[in-house]
Amino acid sequence: MDSARAIVEELKIKVTQASLPKEVEEKLLNLLKFTGSGTELDGLVNYINFVISLPFGKYAQDILDLNRAEQILDKNHYGLQSVKDRILEYLSVLILHQQTRHINIFRAPIVAFIGLVGTGKTSLAYSIAESLGRPLTRIPFGGLGDPATLRGSSRVRPDAEPGQIIKAIQSAKVSNPVILLDEIDRVAEQHRVDIMGVLVELLDPAQNQTFLDHFLDFPYDLSQVLFIATANNTGNIATAVLDRLEPIMMPSYSDEEKLVIGKNYLLPKAMGEAGIGKDTLVVDEAAWPQILRPLGFDSGIRSLSRSLQAVCRKVARKKVEGEAGPFRITTENLGEYLAG
Repeated sequence: MDSARAIVEELKIKVTQASLPKEVEEKLLNLLKFTGSGTELDGLVNYINFVISLPFGKYAQDILDLNRAEQILDKNHYGLQSVKDRILEYLSVLILHQQTRHINIFRAPIVAFIGLVGTGKTSLAYSIAESLGRPLTRIPFGGLGDPATLRGSSRVRPDAEPGQIIKAIQSAKVSNPVILLDEIDRVAEQHRVDIMGVLVELLDPAQNQTFLDHFLDFPYDLSQVLFIATANNTGNIATAVLDRLEPIMMPSYSDEEKLVIGKNYLLPKAMGEAGIGKDTLVVDEAAWPQILRPLGFDSGIRSLSRSLQAVCRKVARKKVEGEAGPFRITTENLGEYLAG
């Protein structure tokens, strides 16, 4: 019992020193008045430590520099000029409202990148976050079932835990991160209606100021979060959610664009990941068409990236096994490097 009292007193000190909103501090202190010991106390310790770790009142300072944003987009993405223009227009609106101190009344539209797999949707979200200087956390919706995964579960349940949204805020360590809602069209069919209902609340500025996670059991202000969504298509997205999104359609890459991306972006990246130097591997021009289309037409660049990674892994193994290189990829030996 003395041990339990000591833990409670330690928690009280933590709570009072944590600079929490007054109503949250009072809630936690009231809980500590009536707590017992054992499992109940263990659950309360976990709950209070989680609440204290949330970034109440902490915000990332936005970088309001459109030229820098354009440079980041060009550095990270080849082509896609119409998409980049839309993003720069979007960032321009954000910047103007920030500069004129309208941040407390302006709510950014929710950008949604719509397109086939491998067309760059997710990486564009990371570039927007980099441009603004905000941390990004990603929530994958592929196969998402129970809406409690997003909203959290009540602490009366023995397996209770916070939802993915509040976990994303904790992970970002600021209350205005970029949160990527990835592949929102791919949620489990049997829970689609419930999950779309949570999305409507998340994306509605009239509601997300008081978003209620069932684990927290008090509202958390998400109004300064910059949400970005992705989807392969809009067919499985509820109309009420679509009404809150600003869709940007992703074009397919031509073979010419893929060739530039493969040579200048993906191959250097794959070589770096494999730990091989830039002079270690040479790809003949004649081999590129087979690398670009190993299985026929592909609108994105994901399979191209995987092919180049496979080649670089094979080269890495050859180096470790004692071959000196440099290694030249030709139409004759390409199959050896892509096999397996």
